[in-house]
Amino acid sequence: MRLTIHGLLLLVAGLVSGTTATTTTRLTRRASANETKDGLHSLMVATGKVYFGTATDTNNFDDEAYQTIATNRKEFGMFTPENSQKWMSTEPFQGNFSFAQADRVAQRARSNRQLLRCHTLTWHSQLPPFVQNTTWNPAALTALLTAHLTTVMRHYAGRCYAWDVVNEALAENGTMRSDPPSVFLSILGPSYIPLSFTIAAAADPSAKLYYNDFNLETIPAKADGAVGIVKQIRAAGARIDGVGFQAHMNVGQTPKREELAGTLRRFAALGVDVAITELDIAHGKVPVAPGGVEEVQQARDYAAVVGACLDVEACVGITVWQFTDRYSWVPSTFPGKGQACMFAEDYRPKLAYDAVVGLLKETAGLAPAGSAESVFGSDGGKATTPSPVNASSTTGSGEVHVVGTGLLE
Repeated sequence: MRLTIHGLLLLVAGLVSGTTATTTTRLTRRASANETKDGLHSLMVATGKVYFGTATDTNNFDDEAYQTIATNRKEFGMFTPENSQKWMSTEPFQGNFSFAQADRVAQRARSNRQLLRCHTLTWHSQLPPFVQNTTWNPAALTALLTAHLTTVMRHYAGRCYAWDVVNEALAENGTMRSDPPSVFLSILGPSYIPLSFTIAAAADPSAKLYYNDFNLETIPAKADGAVGIVKQIRAAGARIDGVGFQAHMNVGQTPKREELAGTLRRFAALGVDVAITELDIAHGKVPVAPGGVEEVQQARDYAAVVGACLDVEACVGITVWQFTDRYSWVPSTFPGKGQACMFAEDYRPKLAYDAVVGLLKETAGLAPAGSAESVFGSDGGKATTPSPVNASSTTGSGEVHVVGTGLLE
């Protein structure tokens, strides 16, 4: 989603206010101890899925406690660069490409044998001024789009499990998004979408190519529009491999498990993969007390989303949009909301984490039925009402093997 410095400011504030080496050591030791336990990714793979991942970026790299959790492959088997692969970062001036920050994320994932899910190429937001402010004609903008996508994708060719090729092209009513206006839509019309996929397929034939958007989970008209995009891309003779459901949601307002699974199946029936790509579930008013009713509801909501993915064969994996409240984008974008992640700001795993781990263990046959329900009640994460939001195997040694990618060799 949007660029945020909230997490960095929180980290700096913690240092200034006297965060001690003892505190950091305590957090790191706790995280290190977790490496001996089953984690989100190892359990997700045990259910037959490809990954459980997290968004991350270089502003998190100096946080030792954070890195101990993020690089634990039992916990997270995939990284998505949160901002460093967006156009503003990779081509700030026309023809002047900069990959230094995104390369650090890619290298960290590769050195730790984690997948890289790359994000994002054609998007109306976080564009450098030269893209937004130039008066383009169709031929010139097509040439620019071709040069950008080709250069970026070839730089990472063979390293990206998937790319979000086009991001957030739809309005809430399922039509092409025009508020804020998109330079690509304004100059090229809707054809910029299949054009982007055509360019992407040529630039990196090995990467899976996704359309990615928010509120597809909760607004039927927008889901209709995304179905139309899949058909539009194919009608143009281009390749699309998947649809990403961002799943930025509010506590107590997530779809029921079976309803979300039904939406995912609708896209699977088109012959594409589906994935939960930016999951977080925010409290409408913070702070929220640990272990209280609000956190129980959040656990229920997380279990509903994860359960829906588990119920749909074509759902390949889940990415959380940061795993800790310390670096969440939500508070700076939606003042008053927050605590949206599965780990608290101090890296305490919340009830949501416990519920998801319990659900994954049940599904993998590693725990009795009811392991998740012991955290949040008896409805299996299925009791909430939908509402729109603005905006394989595990070995005995604990080594995780991802089947069918070849990117970790």
